[in-house]
Amino acid sequence: MIQKGDQFKHKFSYTQSDVDTFARVSGDVNPLHIDPEAGKNSMFGRNIIHGFLGAAVFTKIFGALWKADGHVYMKQTMQWLKPMFVDTEYEAVITVKEIFPDKNRVLYDCAIFETATGDQTFTGEALLMNKKQYVWS
Repeated sequence: MIQKGDQFKHKFSYTQSDVDTFARVSGDVNPLHIDPEAGKNSMFGRNIIHGFLGAAVFTKIFGALWKADGHVYMKQTMQWLKPMFVDTEYEAVITVKEIFPDKNRVLYDCAIFETATGDQTFTGEALLMNKKQYVWS
């Protein structure tokens, strides 16, 4: 049974090929993501990954890794704190913040950290409903 404070952690990274695919699928072909020269000449000194691609790790967590059977995404807030880069390992962390037993819902804190430095790159919250997994008597 899920309880307040429970956590799940997942390490991940993206390749430039992943970023290029996301650019093609989303239509966001901003040169900061896909043009090495534009990335090199930017304030970041290299290409950055799309913010929504970085945040997509939470759909993987809720859709396939954490109590995945039956999740319905209700809300996701997002704030990007630092850019994310290809071929860099990150760790996504979800923490149960609040439980709404009468509605079969859980509010999670969502965070992403660069594993090498510990720097937080993303913060937000996700509200999910799950009538199979979120049942409290």
